[in-house]
Amino acid sequence: MAEHGLKKWIITITVILAALLELIDTTVVNVSLNDIMGNLGATLEDVAWVVTAYALANVIIVPMTGWLSAKFGRRNYFVFSILLFTLASFFCGNANSIWELVFFRFIQGIGGGALLSTSQAILFETFPKEEAGMATALFGIGVVVGPTIGPTLGGYITDNFGWRWIFFVNIPLGMFAAFMTLTFIKDSIHNMKIGKNDWFGIALLVIGLGSLQTFLERGQSEDWFATPYIAVLAVTAVLGLIGFVWREFSVEFPIVNFRVLGNRSLFVGAIFTFILGLGLFGSVFAFPIFAQQLLGFTAQQTGLLLMPGSLATIFMMPWVGILMKKKFPPQIMAGVGFILFFISMWMLSKSTLQSGEKDFLIPLIVRGVGLSLLFVPLTTLALSPLPPKDIAQGAGLNNMMRQLGGSFGVALMTTFIARRIAYHRGVLLMNFNIFNNATQERLASMTAAFLSKGYSSATASKMATAAMDGFLSKQVALLSYMDAFFVVGLFLLCCVPLLILQRTPKDKPDADLSAAH
Repeated sequence: MAEHGLKKWIITITVILAALLELIDTTVVNVSLNDIMGNLGATLEDVAWVVTAYALANVIIVPMTGWLSAKFGRRNYFVFSILLFTLASFFCGNANSIWELVFFRFIQGIGGGALLSTSQAILFETFPKEEAGMATALFGIGVVVGPTIGPTLGGYITDNFGWRWIFFVNIPLGMFAAFMTLTFIKDSIHNMKIGKNDWFGIALLVIGLGSLQTFLERGQSEDWFATPYIAVLAVTAVLGLIGFVWREFSVEFPIVNFRVLGNRSLFVGAIFTFILGLGLFGSVFAFPIFAQQLLGFTAQQTGLLLMPGSLATIFMMPWVGILMKKKFPPQIMAGVGFILFFISMWMLSKSTLQSGEKDFLIPLIVRGVGLSLLFVPLTTLALSPLPPKDIAQGAGLNNMMRQLGGSFGVALMTTFIARRIAYHRGVLLMNFNIFNNATQERLASMTAAFLSKGYSSATASKMATAAMDGFLSKQVALLSYMDAFFVVGLFLLCCVPLLILQRTPKDKPDADLSAAH
């Protein structure tokens, strides 16, 4: 049943806190990898698994949350997941080797993966049906803001307290969230039917999604199919996922009920959620690297650059929820959101090496507003038509699609940027050579500048050549990132016509979302 008054907001704060713990930890560790490498004596190849292990566990557990909630009871499973996440955070902070850290990050991901979909299901039950848009808006604050503030928080904690504290801060927050869950959150009266444990289905899920996630996380750094184990992962992912889908349709009580995708709203909504994840995580991944490597911002400064956009999202989410409650056409809001996202990416694609904080303020705020107009309508359209017993399954599938979209977005972004760097370097080198008069003049000028500082002729010549190469590399990288921003924006803009596929569900008095799980 729906809650009212103070209890409704206590439950809301509790589940949003749990979701934020999970989402912040997807990105909080990224800016600490250099410190972890130095402290634990790890290579770049090794430390990358700290990120991969968490994402891998997440994407495996998310689609299973509906089944696990039904098997163990939603409140028990939610509390267990919070405590598992919290305990794993403690062991991550105390890790003495890189592989010990990787192992506990995987365990942390198993606990964290459950928090997202279960939080969303609880919010849908806590709010009455007519406020489903507001429930989605509040949940969306965590989904959109969490990955954005993660690098800021991680940079601040690492710079001031050390990398281990990015895990230790989860402990009091996790204990508080577990206590509040036990005190205020009830089990759902609507659960999917479950039979015997389908271990074969679970094995196929782990193999299929695990291989796919690892393939996407490690593909670019391993030069994709040029590396044998990446090619094996690709084949394993395809075969595993095909086998998993076949298995789930052939058993009476599946672990993941793909039959709920027979609901057109959920099916189309899941596609849009994948697209949203691709744009959100792809752009969140690319911008900090651009700001730090090319413009010289620190991790903390980069996080502060992203903060106004996050605040814009937080401010807009409730208003979008109110518009949803007043029956404003969600397709129009989503269309405006796609357009605003394109505008923000187009503005970022006009950046230069001299761009400063003020140059990024407007495009990032526009992006934040656009994301709020995308997330709330698309998620509400996908989940609101489902019967109460299918909400948990629908939320799990929807969140899985967003995370997979994010993984594809990051993989495509890194590959695209690498390819564009090779292309632009080839183009610029055609005119940037010793036979070009402008190049000769610039090289001579720089050599003279080094000679005037007392360097020998040979040393000055080498330094001038290195400086020219550095200048060229920066220009190449700038052009590549600008292309990436524009292409992401253009891709999302092209999705606007697809909104005609998503229909606004009609209200059904007997389908009370407030009782949904």
